[in-house]
Amino acid sequence: MKLSGLLLIALFFSAKTFAQQTRQTLDFDKGWRFNLGEVADAEKPATSDTKWRSLNLPHDWSVEGKFSKDNPATPEGGALPGGIGWYRKSFTVPASSKGKLVYIDFDGVYQKSKVWINGHLLGFRPNGYISFRYELTPYLNFGGNNVIAVKVDNSVQPNSRWYSGSGIYRNVWLVTTAKTAINHWGTFVTTTDVSNASAKVNIKVSVKNGAPSAALVVKTTLYDALGKAVAGGGAIPSKTQLQDTVFETSTTLAVKNPTLWSVDKPYLYKAVTQVLSGKTVIDEYTTPVGIRYFNFDLDKGFSLNGKAMKILGVCDHHDLGSLGAAINTRALERQLQILKAMGCNGIRTSHNPPAPELLDLCDKMGFIVMDEAFDCWEWEKVKYDYHLYFKEWHKRDLEDQVLRDRNHPSVMIWSIGNEIPQQHDTTALRIAPELSAIVHSLDTTRPITAANNNPDKNNKIISSGAIDLVGYNYHEGEYAAFHDRYPGKKFIATETTSGLETRGFYEMPSDSIRVWPEKWDKPFEREGNNVSAYDNVRPPWGSTHEMTWKVMKKYDFLSGMFIWTGFDYLGEPTPYSWPSRSSYFGIVDLAGFPKDVYYMYQSEWTNKPVLHIFPHWNWTPGKMVDVWAYYNSADEVELFLNGKSLGTKKKTGDDLHIMWRVKYEPGTLKAVSRKDGKVVLTKLIHTAGEPARIELSADRKLIKADGKDLSFITVKILDKDGNVVPDADNLVDFKISGPAFVASVDNGDPVTHDSFKVSYRKAFHGLALAIVQAKEKAGAVTFTATSKGLPAATITLNAK
Repeated sequence: MKLSGLLLIALFFSAKTFAQQTRQTLDFDKGWRFNLGEVADAEKPATSDTKWRSLNLPHDWSVEGKFSKDNPATPEGGALPGGIGWYRKSFTVPASSKGKLVYIDFDGVYQKSKVWINGHLLGFRPNGYISFRYELTPYLNFGGNNVIAVKVDNSVQPNSRWYSGSGIYRNVWLVTTAKTAINHWGTFVTTTDVSNASAKVNIKVSVKNGAPSAALVVKTTLYDALGKAVAGGGAIPSKTQLQDTVFETSTTLAVKNPTLWSVDKPYLYKAVTQVLSGKTVIDEYTTPVGIRYFNFDLDKGFSLNGKAMKILGVCDHHDLGSLGAAINTRALERQLQILKAMGCNGIRTSHNPPAPELLDLCDKMGFIVMDEAFDCWEWEKVKYDYHLYFKEWHKRDLEDQVLRDRNHPSVMIWSIGNEIPQQHDTTALRIAPELSAIVHSLDTTRPITAANNNPDKNNKIISSGAIDLVGYNYHEGEYAAFHDRYPGKKFIATETTSGLETRGFYEMPSDSIRVWPEKWDKPFEREGNNVSAYDNVRPPWGSTHEMTWKVMKKYDFLSGMFIWTGFDYLGEPTPYSWPSRSSYFGIVDLAGFPKDVYYMYQSEWTNKPVLHIFPHWNWTPGKMVDVWAYYNSADEVELFLNGKSLGTKKKTGDDLHIMWRVKYEPGTLKAVSRKDGKVVLTKLIHTAGEPARIELSADRKLIKADGKDLSFITVKILDKDGNVVPDADNLVDFKISGPAFVASVDNGDPVTHDSFKVSYRKAFHGLALAIVQAKEKAGAVTFTATSKGLPAATITLNAK
């Protein structure tokens, strides 16, 4: 957790202590220069970078490029360019910092990064998803100019099975500490003996003493969400520590009547650890704390704080749609808010360590995280992937992941691999136990799993005994017999479903399951590379959403599931290849617009009353149209067409939707759900006329003037009566004035090759999206959308 010393002081300490505070964590994202392409001697401070592009981090250069089937990443990797990029930044460290230690922290660089300070090579990290630190102190010009240079090499492709992005795409921090300070990721907090009446918070602290030998005290205080100390002291008796040594301390704090962390109430405490020499605070470190306990039971499945529940999760890749891989906290938060409203309570970080901000948000918002390490081990999936570096780097990378992430209460499962090619090879008998031992050397409080797409009795990862939870990728038809295959083992569905849909596209009939590749008409050669949104199309390895959930909800021992996927993502455009360049698997499309199946989950996973009917009501007269309804909180639903009842239907058996086959005529569909004869909800769908106007709506009209905050503006093409026109593809131009800019645009279409970085977008099934990013200046922001033949639409935001 990154928290500046100034903020800590404001929360907890007096003005006298302020003078003693030495740890400082600064946002180091601003004021970089960038060059796409190789530059000779770019690491040398004397090399001129005045003609390089100026930008702020995080930055993904690939998403700024052109889509092409000829890009080496291939459509599987998003059909965007890679290459080599150089980043440089000139900065000053004050003379007053001499005698202290200065570090640079990178949250993630994709990939194969080399870092220099003032011409001195600090190191190389090949893994594009790992956070890492370098010490700058010996090479700095205190009080003078310094140059940091970073070479990022994503030129050798393909190296990923999905869109990776390129560049310093996560945040960078400059950290200054005293010579004696808590180590990087140097605390470890666990909670034991937890109940509503009391809990123990156990804290281990690793301290590096770089000063002359001295008597030091390590003290930890626990604060509640309001900043009140609820357990304190934890002082370790004074002891002389030798210079240039690392020592560890541990203490246990007793908490009375703790507020437990849960998915419904994700309550967070803060553990503030101080290192003191005499009465002087020489370092201070804050660790988030969530007090909770959980269990995976052989027969009863998962429980949190003693309450049985299923993990209702999704898998998500790290890209943020049209923003690419460049991390943005608000964009992540929006994704999680959309998923939370669906009833989702779990995230699998497929297939790599996530950005730290994702885990911070999951802590705050109440998500259970499966934190995944690797997509391959020693054998390749694509030619130039991580298998080239696994033998040399897996231990360091896995240790860094666990050390960084183990204090997050949201993290409840470690995954050591996804669909590892060595599942049936005896090398897995060596590697899986080694990886598990690395994790257990740093954390024994969470179970370990691996995501197995071949979970049969010949699976060597499972038979090695290295994993605590047997992870199944797909094979939903084999869930019921799990205990017959693996008696005494615990189950987790690491990856499920793989339903395929295009938002807003429908084909009849809808009441049969189609498997890709299929012999229905032509195999997925649809106009526009579309897939019907009725949740009736699946690949050979997976099931539709309804098929999977019917099995999952039936058995208690099925502890949870992670659906493939929550959001569409760049790359892996199954079932198509080019010209498609993004996936069809998401419950929500790339722009963040829910597909119809979203409401099936909402009706099953939440207590919120739901009634959702589809498709749209614009068809050729006389066409037979299948009308589906997802609903809950009701016994039945009655459907009307132009005021005439088409009958009342109710779910029977394990049904998750109901359906009417209706001969189309223009007008109004009305659905009414009832409980005990009383109306619960009413939903209307009207036949839409020609496009008549644009409607703009912002998810947030007030944004922070911090250079990073976002407002997501939904663009709708409406008829004269305010109905979304379902086949509207109007080209919409965007203009903006005030202290903000259009960061990217999208519409959810997996086929369009228009850049995300332009100021226009065609509507896709009546919708488009513009993402507005604040500058570092307060003021009103006017956003205007225009389209030929339609009146302009304007919305005003405020940046403060």
